[in-house]
Amino acid sequence: MVLEASDHAAGSWPHYYDSLTLFSPARYNALPGMPSPGADRDRYPHRDEVVTYLTAYADRLDAETRTGCRVTAVRRTGDGFTAELEGGARLSARAVVAASGTFGHPHRPALPGLQEFTGQVLHAAEYRSPARFSGRRVVVVGAGNSAVQIAAELAETAHVTLATRGPVKFAAQRILGRDLHFWTARIGLDTAPLGRFLARPPAQPVLDDGRYRAALATGRPGRRALFTGAVGPKLLWPDGQREEVYAIVLATGYRPDLPYLAPLRGALDDEGTPPAPRGDCHRCAGAGVRRAGMAARPVVELAARRRPGRGPRRPAPRRPSRAPLTELSALVRCVST
Repeated sequence: MVLEASDHAAGSWPHYYDSLTLFSPARYNALPGMPSPGADRDRYPHRDEVVTYLTAYADRLDAETRTGCRVTAVRRTGDGFTAELEGGARLSARAVVAASGTFGHPHRPALPGLQEFTGQVLHAAEYRSPARFSGRRVVVVGAGNSAVQIAAELAETAHVTLATRGPVKFAAQRILGRDLHFWTARIGLDTAPLGRFLARPPAQPVLDDGRYRAALATGRPGRRALFTGAVGPKLLWPDGQREEVYAIVLATGYRPDLPYLAPLRGALDDEGTPPAPRGDCHRCAGAGVRRAGMAARPVVELAARRRPGRGPRRPAPRRPSRAPLTELSALVRCVST
């Protein structure tokens, strides 16, 4: 059984910004048993394609999917677990997989002057399109893929500054005519268990085919070091300049959205993140918009072993998974937000 908090089997995907395009080719985002549709599997899927794909996958999945079911707590009961739902209902299961991702927990860092700023402040999770910002002065905070994508899109119709703590780091989208993901898969880097040796995953560079680097070079958007404070609607920049700003868009990432696991002893650390795996807890990190299939594969295979003969219909043969331990954030229950 899959419990989905939203009213749609595609979870949070319909709520991402309208122009979102994956930075990994379609072939690397397919889930087990169902290849990405279309002849060109090297294209970069749009958000709506992902929504359509996930909806179709849920329809053919040999499992009951219940939408509008938000889990508020998971508790250990005897040799199994009890999931408590919003509204008071309870469900019992022998095993639970937490697959709620991060979209429901946007990270809003304590930036200098943010509390004093009287203009609009929104997170990338709330951003949809540049329409309402046309002709305005907007500051986008962040140096990752979403920050650069949103800033470049806004810069077509607004006056935009990308505010970062350091220079934006780029990585070539394609090398020798092949997408970067082809090479990481070829050498096994995408499945290497490097995460077990790292306290935190390293910051990812912006994957770029040249357009974003060129946009920054021409000042659309511009880039400045992070502001140092705010007075009313004006931001204070490190060089002493004061600038009136209509809105700040925080493209500052997300954190694991797993509050319902708090009742399980040892399931979360002090920051609400699953600790290293031990006992019955198997930790896997959310794949986000990259390699969703790679992260989901071990969960589907585990479910198939527990329930022989069940799983996605018409499964495609696959080699044994080598997915790294850092590529899922999980413990127990099938739930998605």
